[in-house]
Amino acid sequence: MKDTLKKVAGKAVGIAIAAEAAALSTVVHAQALSGNDLFGGNGTGFAQQAGLGSQDLTTTIASIIRVGLGFLGVIAVVIVLYGGFLWMTSAGSDEKVKQAKKVMISGIIGLAIILSAFALASFVIGSLSTATAG
Repeated sequence: MKDTLKKVAGKAVGIAIAAEAAALSTVVHAQALSGNDLFGGNGTGFAQQAGLGSQDLTTTIASIIRVGLGFLGVIAVVIVLYGGFLWMTSAGSDEKVKQAKKVMISGIIGLAIILSAFALASFVIGSLSTATAG
């Protein structure tokens, strides 16, 4: 008896939701938009309303890469400074000095990798922007 009651109640709820959706669909009407409504006179109306930038894609990607590599560069410098701090606080212990040198060398290698990645990314993005400009 309970299973039958649950099935009937479930069907009643489903019918009620379908009826409500059908009733609301007749009330809501979409507004017809023209090209000027979406893009404005110069093609940037929608982008300005949505808060989007007006730069091209390659410039935006280059900015994101520069910010990311700049953040990584700051981290590499902090690692080198941390290695210097370890060295200064080693109190003459050879093992602590060796550990500090390893940290500093790792930071310098990381910084070299980040700088070469920046140079490579700048070259590739510059080449893409000149190749696609036309």
